[in-house]
Amino acid sequence: MHIIPGPRYVLVGFDGSPNSAVALRRAAEEARRRHARLDVVRVIPRDGGPLRGPQAWLRLREEVARLLPRAQHVSTRLRIARGEPGARLSRLADRAEVLVVGARLNSRHGALFGGATVPTVLSNARCGVIVCEDGAES
Repeated sequence: MHIIPGPRYVLVGFDGSPNSAVALRRAAEEARRRHARLDVVRVIPRDGGPLRGPQAWLRLREEVARLLPRAQHVSTRLRIARGEPGARLSRLADRAEVLVVGARLNSRHGALFGGATVPTVLSNARCGVIVCEDGAES
């Protein structure tokens, strides 16, 4: 039996925040360095309605095009997922080489100013996780 590996990819969670923009740029660097595809995911609430997905995808496409110059030559896939961000990103990163997320101050610990996304991905992701916190990489 021959096992054919799937495509190599770097996954980044992107919600439009300044820290997710830093995470997007870092993920693009990682994808280029690893010769991997860049998968950009925006997680929206399950109860967002049927039209929310296409609108979110179009907005994601505009934001990614604005933040990542075409000259970077990174194969990119955009995706909208529904649910709780930490759980969905962890699941989608099952076969990723690395998951990159942006974080607010102290959100690594589920603190007051941030949600549970960072602690959830740090606990549940099967791949390595890079946290870009407060405009800095950590």
